[in-house]
Amino acid sequence: MLLDGEADFEVIAETADIDSTARCLLAEKPDALVLDANMPGELGVAAIPRLSEASLTTAIVVLTMQDDLEVAREALRAGARGYVLKYSAGVELIEAIRAAVCGETYINPALGARLAAEPPKPGWQPGGLTAREIEVLKLIALGHTNAEIARQLYLSIRTVETHRAHIHQKLRLSTRAELVRYALDNGLIDS
Repeated sequence: MLLDGEADFEVIAETADIDSTARCLLAEKPDALVLDANMPGELGVAAIPRLSEASLTTAIVVLTMQDDLEVAREALRAGARGYVLKYSAGVELIEAIRAAVCGETYINPALGARLAAEPPKPGWQPGGLTAREIEVLKLIALGHTNAEIARQLYLSIRTVETHRAHIHQKLRLSTRAELVRYALDNGLIDS
């Protein structure tokens, strides 16, 4: 009802679980998705890379009761463009959707202040990539296929695909050429 009340918004679907959400994203390609972090199926935050793959142009805004800093960080790292707490959802949700659709990131102001005040954790990586994602990125940049990367790192192909999706989301790069340029620019591989 809140979103339907906005003249520039059109709610095109409501879904009950992650699988139906992914199917809807593939079919509809909406500008924004408001994702309930407690939706049945995969945990909402863990599903963000999968949902992003279903529609690369859809901005994801997480709506949650969890004001946990690590959950917020994980959602943003996974590709969410907004993180709104349910208790302050009203106008804030509308602001978050508008910001996300414009390519900006929105986070609940109180939570954002706590995030900004907290120093980076040891081992923080540029681009927000994990150590494993950096290994996968290096191998992608060197021209290896997902199957070759899986064999070299003793992972399943699906796990490599998931790491690859996370890398694309975190770095906001869409092609292999862009990943190669990023790896070269950041000293991950030699020219």
